[in-house]
Amino acid sequence: MGLLSGKVALITGAARGIGKAIALKYASEGADIAFTDLVINEAAEQTVKEIEAFGVKAKAYASNAASFEETHKVVEEIHKEFGKIDILVNNAGITKDGLMLRMSEAQWDAVINVNLKSAFNFIHAITPIMARQKGGSIINMSSVVGVSGNAGQCNYSASKAGLIGLAKSIAKEMGSRGIRANAIAPGFIITDMTAALPEPVRKDWESKIPLRRGGTPEDVANVATFLASDLSSYVSGQVIHCCGGMNM
Repeated sequence: MGLLSGKVALITGAARGIGKAIALKYASEGADIAFTDLVINEAAEQTVKEIEAFGVKAKAYASNAASFEETHKVVEEIHKEFGKIDILVNNAGITKDGLMLRMSEAQWDAVINVNLKSAFNFIHAITPIMARQKGGSIINMSSVVGVSGNAGQCNYSASKAGLIGLAKSIAKEMGSRGIRANAIAPGFIITDMTAALPEPVRKDWESKIPLRRGGTPEDVANVATFLASDLSSYVSGQVIHCCGGMNM
């Protein structure tokens, strides 16, 4: 029996990167997986196959997480298909970096809509389901820059800080219904996005991390598994840093 046997998880933006790592880890612990992405392409279908290899049910759904209407529709479809939703991971996110003096309104709106409004959309759609089930775990994927800020990322930092405030507020609002809400703040994680950085930049980042290495998507997935499982049944409204000591 895995830590998540019998549970159903919904993960946004899980076709690749950290979201995919969480989906695979959850599946290895026995959870059935529904995940969303803007489009379901060959990579997403491959992710479904990799999840199913663990002997669990998996399905990918095309949905614009920033759309309130689309989100409610896809959550209804997932609930009908899987029968329940025990875990929600708000992982969908983008970056459109730039200094504030040069940042366009479009850059700001795009990041806030995909990173923060999407979490509102999914929590709004899922909390009635979890309330009827008398339990559930909501996990918002924040970032260390949501805690400390970062030059050139005002939009991204604001969206990730918002995810922390959202998790804490939901923890207070829905705790009496058995619903927990927490946030994870990853640091420098080696993904396709960070792997594209010039070697000197990556080395400079790593030199500032006490553990002297970048994290892996699997490192984040392990924290997400703890928060999704009954091991964290008395943990709510918290921010767990997964950053190798980068933020203390």
